[in-house]
Amino acid sequence: MTISQAAYSEALQKSLSSGIRSETPYRHWFVSDVFPKAAAQALTTLPFPVPQLGGISGKREVHNATRQYFDVDNRAKYEVCGEIATFLQSPSTIAMFNKACDIDLTGTYLRLEYAQDTNGFWLEPHTDLGVKKFTMLIYLSSAEGHEKLGTDIYSDKDTHVATSPFKANGAMIFVPADNTWHGFEPREIPGVRQSLILNYVTPEWRAREQLAFPDQPVTAG
Repeated sequence: MTISQAAYSEALQKSLSSGIRSETPYRHWFVSDVFPKAAAQALTTLPFPVPQLGGISGKREVHNATRQYFDVDNRAKYEVCGEIATFLQSPSTIAMFNKACDIDLTGTYLRLEYAQDTNGFWLEPHTDLGVKKFTMLIYLSSAEGHEKLGTDIYSDKDTHVATSPFKANGAMIFVPADNTWHGFEPREIPGVRQSLILNYVTPEWRAREQLAFPDQPVTAG
């Protein structure tokens, strides 16, 4: 099913304009209905294999061999991957993010990771500070119990203060800084926790194969 770029744009514009901003413990936003409903549903049915943790977690990097991205190959292979990557690369979309979050993403590169987390998964608190210039954690799954599986928010590496809402097609957004501590506390995960991790990264990003458009930095229009 082909979804128009206009439909993606309309959905994101409404999502950003109705988002809830919080300043505590750092500036972040909660938004709903990020993508058109058909696209959000299609994302949950992508046939990527669910990674096996093997009893190891804490950082996504420990499972680099099984991580999935909306890279050049997957953009071509799966229609929804191509549509979303094209939309998030477009100058009009970059302009929306720039305005909503008071940033300038010009010259960064689009990175989209498709995450499937299972019982035993957890993430230690971290900030994303460095080559990541924008982070949007888009929640996809809607199984019973997943409403408790939002991103954990910290005031520092050791102090947990809140958990983001986990709602299908909703998201948490923040602009990485030295205080943007977030992670995922160990807890039971029924089934598979699906999410899409959107980052815009600087040209210094080394793993070019992860990028949607490795040779095309974004521009704002």
